[in-house]
Formats: sequence, C-alpha cells, structure tokens
Amino acid sequence: MFVKMFTVGMIETNCFLVGDPKSEEAVIIDPGFDSPAEARTILKEIERNKFHVKFIVNTHGHPDHTSGNKTMKETTGASIIIHEYDAPMLKNPAADRTLREGDEIEVGEIKFRVLHTPGHSKGSISLLGVDCVFAGDTLFAGSIGRYDLPGGSLEEIMDSLKNKLMILPDYVKVYAGHGPVTTICEERRTNPFLQDYFQP
Repeated sequence: MFVKMFTVGMIETNCFLVGDPKSEEAVIIDPGFDSPAEARTILKEIERNKFHVKFIVNTHGHPDHTSGNKTMKETTGASIIIHEYDAPMLKNPAADRTLREGDEIEVGEIKFRVLHTPGHSKGSISLLGVDCVFAGDTLFAGSIGRYDLPGGSLEEIMDSLKNKLMILPDYVKVYAGHGPVTTICEERRTNPFLQDYFQP
C-alpha cells in the first residue's frame, strides 16, 4: 500500500494519497488544501504514480478537510464520499455517496472499513485498514480532537476513542488529521487525554 502525506492549508491539515500500485487505483483522504500550488503538488504525485483516483473521502465536513474537494473532483473525476451526518456540510460540490458504520471502501486490493467516530463532529469517521487507521480529527499524537465546535461532544468523542480506536491492536499505525503519525500503543500508553481510561 502506497501512502503519501501532504500537510496543507492554513492550519496544517494532513491530506493523504493512498494507492494500490498493482491496480493503480487510489483514494485521496481530506484534501484540505487552499492554494493552487498545493493542489499541483498532490496532482503531480498522482501522475507520477500513474494512479487513477477512485474516491475523495472526507473524514468529516469541516472546511480544513474539504476545501480541495472541488478541485480534486474536477481534475480526477473521483466520487466524493462522507458520512451521512456530515454530508449537509458539503455544498459545492455535494457528496456523491454517503457512508455509515461498517461500510467498506475498496481501492484495488486495499479495503478500509468505516468506523463512525463522532465527537469532533456528528459524522466524523475513521478508516480502518489491515494495520493502520486514518483517524481524521478524532485522535492525534498526544491529543484528541476538539469537541467544543457545533456538533461536537466530549461524551461522544471519549466513547469513540474508548470503544472504536483504543480497542485496536497496539501495532496499528494512526494517520491523524493533524500532526505526526503515531500508533495505538503509543497513544494508549502516553496520551494524557486517555489516561483516565487506560493506564500503562
């Protein structure tokens, strides 16, 4: 599995290009770029790997994760997909497909299972692969997502963390919506927001 992370936009959102080199199918996760130069960088990487982008997946509907949807859709022809609860946040363009808990996203031989992980927003999702999870703004290295925005909830984000993400195996790599890559083991062991639930 090919994974390339681009840090884009004013608040340094992580956008991911994930591809299956064998089938040359790919998915773009959270294209939150806000400049033509950032778009060109991502498009050059797509072209360099001869990828056909099948999907644009938004882990949630906030603009810092969706602002590049229109450009990516126009240039790649990919379908925009997002959880049904956050779909109303997308206006131009609207979502082509909505997601629910347990849905699968297939890109070549790569399969992601949709985990509904609300708390940062009502429709926040994480994408679970074989040994990695794209966690959007639910879990960060050493922190968790904000829950004080419209649609946010401390109770819901803690439930998502406890019952969806922290039950994953230690080795699972966490690709967060902002900041560095981490692992479930590292966050269970050191994340101060999780210490009430998980002691080393």
